[in-house]
Amino acid sequence: MITFRDVSKIYHIGGEEVRALDHASMQIEQGEFVGIIGPSGSGKSTLMNIMGCLDVADEGEYILDGQPIEHYSERELAKIRNHKIGFIFQNFNLIQKMSAEENVELPLIYQGVPAPERKRRVKEALDHVALGKRRTHRPTELSGGQQQRVAIARAIVTRPSLFLADEPTGNLDSKTGEEIMRLFHELHDQGNTIVLITHDEGVALQAERRIAIFDGHVREVME
Repeated sequence: MITFRDVSKIYHIGGEEVRALDHASMQIEQGEFVGIIGPSGSGKSTLMNIMGCLDVADEGEYILDGQPIEHYSERELAKIRNHKIGFIFQNFNLIQKMSAEENVELPLIYQGVPAPERKRRVKEALDHVALGKRRTHRPTELSGGQQQRVAIARAIVTRPSLFLADEPTGNLDSKTGEEIMRLFHELHDQGNTIVLITHDEGVALQAERRIAIFDGHVREVME
């Protein structure tokens, strides 16, 4: 599903060259649950942004579903981001003036899904994360764990096959983090591919495979 071949991402900061990714190579198969672990500044977010087609590599090759990413048109990449990939971020990225159900509905509006179908799928997604009764609440009226569950509902409502989660438990206490991880295990059990990026060894250990990243270099973590 995902192949990186010698992928590099280079930034120039204050006259210096910084390699956020340095000849990174890895492969993730359909249906896997992979944890990518590394400290702050190791290149994790850059890796996720390239994997999620939010950014492009400066060197190397990214192959998604058997096709090099540069062969996709901008329109095709937008469709991949909107339909194939569910993004979940540490800071939730919810729109504060919108209710939970409005936040979850937004990607379906972008997809042009008819209103009756949107309402049905939004209800289904919020029920899936046990927030049906809080659907009219705005983010400021929800706890951190509830906001992350809204973010997960927003990700699953488009029925993607790949979930990219960047530090999804990073702003949560341990009990709430465990609840969020249970949701990821449920999604994986349903056949979805999960790529979870974290600095927390305990979170990474819950994945089937672990890939370590440090100073832009990636390597498989052997048991």
